[in-house]
Amino acid sequence: MIPTPPPDETLAPSPVRSPCVSICRMDVATGFCEGCFRTIDEIADWSTLTDDARRKVWGELRARGERVAESLGFAPMEPIAPGPVPT
Repeated sequence: MIPTPPPDETLAPSPVRSPCVSICRMDVATGFCEGCFRTIDEIADWSTLTDDARRKVWGELRARGERVAESLGFAPMEPIAPGPVPT
């Protein structure tokens, strides 16, 4: 599961939330957490990062997740169009 970026911070005055999804295992091959795709340094530094730095990390996560999925042989997910479920 690729983390979803935080909502537009202009609408929410709270700090940028953590991308942690409570699957905390570091992948030795990629150097990313298997749950949130952050590096160990990004995880360790999260509480001291500015909101701009946190947004920058968030901006990297989807691409990292997609690279990991591709390296494992998974095809990129296509957006699902709204409508009835095919039978």
